[in-house]
Parts: sequence; structure tokens; C-alpha cells
Amino acid sequence: MKIGELADRTGIPTRMLRYYEQQGLLESERSTNGYRAYTEADVERASRVRGLIQSGLSTRMTRVVLDLERQCALAAPPVCSRALAEELADELEALESRLACLTKSRDAVAEYLHRTRNGDLIRQNAAA
Repeated sequence: MKIGELADRTGIPTRMLRYYEQQGLLESERSTNGYRAYTEADVERASRVRGLIQSGLSTRMTRVVLDLERQCALAAPPVCSRALAEELADELEALESRLACLTKSRDAVAEYLHRTRNGDLIRQNAAA
């Protein structure tokens, strides 16, 4: 599939897909006319990349996580230096902190809706 179809299927703009490729997060084959060609597996990978970046990971750390996932999928024990493991631990701590902050914000908004007698507007999955 061409980049436009990948963009349509993932909801990721073509410009961002090119950026992901430039950063080594996504790979494409090139057809004889030079167009990028993607596979079904690239749909899942592009969505995974977007999810990791939206969760707050840098493109560098996203690449590390994807590489570790690939190693695990090959049934080989992932190789991770102590320095990289420390970076991942720092990233995990930062994610936990952001998650705690988001949880507090969610709870505050939900409380406000309940207090203003608009709690019925809270969607079922948002309340969980």
C-alpha cells in the first residue's frame, strides 16, 4: 500500500509517517517508481509508534522499546545495557508521574461534573 492509504488506515498524516521513517521508527520498501510501499504489518507498527509517542516517549525511547519488543518476539532474551536499562527506568518513573497527574485531573473533572449535577455526562469508560 502507498503512504496515503497507510495514512487513511491509521489516521496518521503522511508527513508524520515520513518523519517516523526518517527517525527509524517505520520502514518502507520502495517501488520501481520510488513510491513508498507498506505492508499490513506496517499499519500495526505505525499505530504502535503513535501510541508510544502520544504516551510521552521520545522518538529515541520509542525506537528502543520497539527494538526490545522485536527481540522478545523472536524468542530471544532482549539485550539491554545497564545504561539503557537506567534510561528506561527513568522513563518509567516519568510516565508514572504523568499518569498520576492525569488521574488527579480526571478525578477533579469528574468531581466537578458530579457537584454540578451533570454526572450523567460522564462516559462509562471514563469513569473507570
